[in-house]
Amino acid sequence: MMPVQQAPAPPLPPPPPGQEVSVSGSLEGWDAVVLLLCVAITLGVLVWPLIKAVARRIEAGAGVADARAELDALHERVRRLEEAQPRMAELEERVDFAERLLTRAQESQADLPRGELR
Repeated sequence: MMPVQQAPAPPLPPPPPGQEVSVSGSLEGWDAVVLLLCVAITLGVLVWPLIKAVARRIEAGAGVADARAELDALHERVRRLEEAQPRMAELEERVDFAERLLTRAQESQADLPRGELR
């Protein structure tokens, strides 16, 4: 069996004058100016919110003490609520007991004939 060889592809014809394609990647004239403006505007739009956030964080540096005081107040409030939780459970049990007593009293009154009240 003989190996098959392919014929080489013919070379591409040269482009018409004035339409040369540059493979070096360099930009010249207005193309470079437009590209740089587009990149600068895009970066500005993307980075501006980040710059504002950093500025707000720097300005809020004085508010750290206020935030700490508010956090401490919230911790104290949670502590008081947790301390009151057992008392709240006891009160709920008492209300349930009172409701059961009232229900029994109403049932016993319903069992009595009219005119005979205890």
